[in-house]
Amino acid sequence: MRTSTRRWAVAAAAALMAPLALTACGSGGGSGSGGDSDTKTLTIWHYETDESAMGQAWNKAIDIFKTEHPDVTVKVEHQTFEQIQKNAKIVLTGKDVPDVMEYNKGNATAGQLASQGLLTNLDKVVTDKKWDDKLPGSLATTGRYDEDGLMGSGSWYGVPNYGEYVGVYLNKDLFAKDGVAVPTTFDQLEQALAAFKAKGITPLATAGAEYPLGQLWYELVLHYGDRKLVDDYQLFKNDVDWHGDAMTQATDKLDEWIKKGYVGKDAAGLKAEDMGVSFISGKAPIMVSGSWWFGRLKSEITFDWGQELFPGNALHPGSSGNLWVVPSHANSKSLAEDFIDITLRPDVQNVLGQAGGLPVAGDTSTITDPKTKELTQGFADILQQDGLAYYPDWPVAGFYDVLVSQLQSLVNQSKSPDQVLDGLKSAYESGKKDLLGE
Repeated sequence: MRTSTRRWAVAAAAALMAPLALTACGSGGGSGSGGDSDTKTLTIWHYETDESAMGQAWNKAIDIFKTEHPDVTVKVEHQTFEQIQKNAKIVLTGKDVPDVMEYNKGNATAGQLASQGLLTNLDKVVTDKKWDDKLPGSLATTGRYDEDGLMGSGSWYGVPNYGEYVGVYLNKDLFAKDGVAVPTTFDQLEQALAAFKAKGITPLATAGAEYPLGQLWYELVLHYGDRKLVDDYQLFKNDVDWHGDAMTQATDKLDEWIKKGYVGKDAAGLKAEDMGVSFISGKAPIMVSGSWWFGRLKSEITFDWGQELFPGNALHPGSSGNLWVVPSHANSKSLAEDFIDITLRPDVQNVLGQAGGLPVAGDTSTITDPKTKELTQGFADILQQDGLAYYPDWPVAGFYDVLVSQLQSLVNQSKSPDQVLDGLKSAYESGKKDLLGE
């Protein structure tokens, strides 16, 4: 995650990460549309810095590609997230496009472009290269879209090769200093929250003006819910019961935590940066947030800290990272597919893991740094139990802002849990109708 707010808001915005450009019309390779038009150039667009885990891994993949394709010229163009978001559709409707590009997942992004015929169907190459064996279950969801551009079923239009998830960061020094046991169950988590509050410490660093509080709420929804609820909520498999057990218990529990002072009274006006600074400075013992904070925490924190999955949960907010997609007008589709295949190889995936990324097909035993290994093992544990549940604002466009606003009202105690759920239900169902054309 390049910014702490972006990933969570990304899928809710109407058009996120715009695809990159390819080179002139031409048939694609293993995607079932014939061979490339005999090009000797591969153009790659992505927006990772060389210092990032993804940037280091992609550079490794490029080096391997060059070795295996010595007669091909590789052109790498670094775009910004904002450039791609703003110009994707315009770029991809033209003929001067990249052969492979990094793009964001979701109904309003990759799904929208796929439904408009701007991305190459990758079904055949996924089967031929056995990518589906490396990307099972919930990990595959973000790469597949139906004819309406809805995520989770239909054909493959994107290939993820790293991931992200929300977990719990702990200030172990504060736990030790105040004699509080590090929680491993949900009951122990609540006991820890109460113990810190009894000592005059607000236990949870969070922020209501941006994504963090919504992710905390969603962790609670997932604690009381199950995979069926996730599929109904995220993939529209069935109607969501907004006043059913899971939604009600989660919202009531968050309201209870607010009333007990586990969440600061000023949280409604705080942003993600405020949350992070509070935890990094040692003021808060617990922060529930995403793996995108890891690099900064590792470099800035001076106390003993750790990380774990949300206690007691089998499902967790998170997803694959961005996708590699092949524009429909790409001129070197077979080469693009070869490059994607290389990014899924163990030697590239292990570079990703060793640098603090979250590989989907890596070997955690190759990671030597203890904290990096801890982070990566957490993601591996989630994948093993098919526990990715995506993000709470993903289902419909504009839901991010509604979720932020409604939960701010809960922090301010200006709305009851039932009123908050009514507000969320109204926006969700309206957005769903718009998306499905009902």
